[in-house]
This record gives sequence, C-alpha cells and structure tokens, in this order.
Amino acid sequence: MQNKYRLAPRNPLHVLLFAVPGAVLYAVFVLWPLLLALWSSFTDEDAYRLTTSFVGFDNYGRLFTDPAYLQTLRNTVILALICIVVPNALGLGIAVLLDRAGWAFNVMRAVFFIPVILSSVVVAVIWQQMLKDDGLINASLRAFGVADPPGWLSDPSLALYSVGWITAWQAVGTCVVLYLAGLQSIPKELLEAASIDGAGPVRRFRAVTWPLLAPSVTIMTVLSMIGGFKIYDQVKVMTNGGPGVGTTSTLAFDVVRTGIDAGAVGYGAAKAAAMFFMIAAISLLAIRVMRRREVDL
Repeated sequence: MQNKYRLAPRNPLHVLLFAVPGAVLYAVFVLWPLLLALWSSFTDEDAYRLTTSFVGFDNYGRLFTDPAYLQTLRNTVILALICIVVPNALGLGIAVLLDRAGWAFNVMRAVFFIPVILSSVVVAVIWQQMLKDDGLINASLRAFGVADPPGWLSDPSLALYSVGWITAWQAVGTCVVLYLAGLQSIPKELLEAASIDGAGPVRRFRAVTWPLLAPSVTIMTVLSMIGGFKIYDQVKVMTNGGPGVGTTSTLAFDVVRTGIDAGAVGYGAAKAAAMFFMIAAISLLAIRVMRRREVDL
C-alpha cells in the first residue's frame, strides 16, 4: 500500500526565514558587544576622557605586573577550587544516599534543591546577616561557651573561605540532581552482577558506579569551575571585596570595579577578555583530560 503522506521537500528559503531573526538577535546582542569589548581592550578608553588611543597589547601586559590583579587571580583560583571540590563531594555523597524509592527521599531531593532556585543575592544577604560578628552563628557559639568567635566576614584570613563556602553550599543541589540522574542511568544488572560476584557496597561503587558516573563528573566539574571563576554577587553583597584591600576580590568583581566603577573601560575590557580566554582554555583542557576516563555502556 502506497503511503499517501509524504514529507514536503525542504525549502532553503523557509530555513533561512526561521534562522535569520535568531541569528540577527544573537549577532546584535551577543557577538557585537563581545567584539566591541575586545576592541576596547586594545585601547586606553576611559569613561572620564573624551579621547581614546590604540595601545595594542599594553593593557594585557599590564595585567600580570599588577599586584592587585594577581591577588584577584589567586582569590579566584581558590574560590574555583572550593566550588569544584565541596559541591561535587557533598553532592555525590548525598545523591548516593538519596538514590532510593519512597516519598521521603523525594522530599529530601526537593529540600536539597531549594538553595539552587534562590537568587544568589538573596542567599548572600541571608548568610551575611548570619555570619556578622553579632549574627546568629556567633551568637550560637557564644551560647555554647565560645568567648571569642571568629569574624567570618571581618577577618581577612577567613572572609574568602566564608564566601567560597556559601557559594559551594548553594551549588550542592545542582550536583545532587545531576549525580542522581547519573546513578539512575546505571543499569541495575551491572550492580546485581557485581553483587553476585561477591563485591560489597564499597567495591561496587569503585568498580561499577564510579566509572559509569564519569560523564556526570566531567559536566559538574566544568560547570563548577566556570561558576567559581564567575563569582560576583556573593562578593559584592557580603564583603564588597574586603575586608581590607582586595582580600576577597574576584576576577568578575574586579572587571566591574575597574571598567564601570573606576571608568577605565579599556583596562576593564582587557581584564574581561583575559578572564574569558582563561575560562575557555581551562574548560577545554578539563573536558579533554576527564573524558579519557569516561566509559561507554
């Protein structure tokens, strides 16, 4: 029996009509601003000066001789490492515990995901109030007999790690959801076969679960790293780059402070471009390295 329904031949004009509006919007609102920012990074453009000159790579050369920028880069690397290790370790552990059927486990999954749906500004404000020297956490420590509790946001040696912990805490829910999806995609037959062969829970996790979770680990590691390099809201709300000068300043915070607050548009654009290429290079390298351990089912 001949099929009376046939697909109409694809008309290139129809494809073009659908593609052009999206391409134009992308070019106007994404590509063009990126190109303008890249061009500005090769100039000495200043918001408070009418004339602009081309300076080549002078802004980029200035970056790595600027002690303030190097301090900012160090802070960002520390925060990125915290955002990679803490959420992934906690998220994987929680996901393994919640990988069970039952309404109670479904409720717990929702509870762990609540911080993710909150604005990072809201989370930062809440934790700032809790971590103040006279906030809830220090008041609780005093109630338990700690006479001189830490200055979580006022002590230069603790402030950066406090910001990192809050950022990591908010990201745990995302890791839980992604690792749960990865755990539930593992064929139960493989785990049952390993159990029949005498493998205990730890051995099953090491020999079966962990290798098959490699794609999820790759995705979450890269996303966590990118998120760590882009931290801005938490720093702006909780410490404004302090205490002191640049103690908790990050690359993203420094770009805004330089290019917008101080009006040094050219130098700020160079910092933004360097940040972009840095994240892109590290992400590509991480993906290439981590994909080597991925296992195909």
